Amino acid sequence: MPLTNAYRNYLASDTVGDATPRFDSTNAYIGVGDGTTAFNASQTDLQGTNKFRKAMDSGYPTVSGNVMTFRATFDPSEANFAWNEWGVFNAATGGTMLNRKVASLGTKDNTQTWVLTVQITLNV
Repeated sequence: MPLTNAYRNYLASDTVGDATPRFDSTNAYIGVGDGTTAFNASQTDLQGTNKFRKAMDSGYPTVSGNVMTFRATFDPSEANFAWNEWGVFNAATGGTMLNRKVASLGTKDNTQTWVLTVQITLNV
């Protein structure tokens, strides 16, 4: 999965210790939206009209070797719209978008709790 230009720049900054905030348990969010615009590395946010970011579940994110795992649980009152895109962020609003994926995951309604787990593998 391609990363955004913003995340590429974030990684470069992190190499010298300047990247903040981190993508850690206090700052990482999974965002979902109803946008269908194709991915472009220059995008800095989800593209839909409806979008919602949710903080990590307890114990997330995790790292094992070169695999990062993010997980968030969306309660019945949250993100009740068609999930056509998702991404990982390091802030509740603004911040850096690590990635964005366009994929129809279905339409969540107010009787459902959905868990979204994202695994990202960094390869060179």
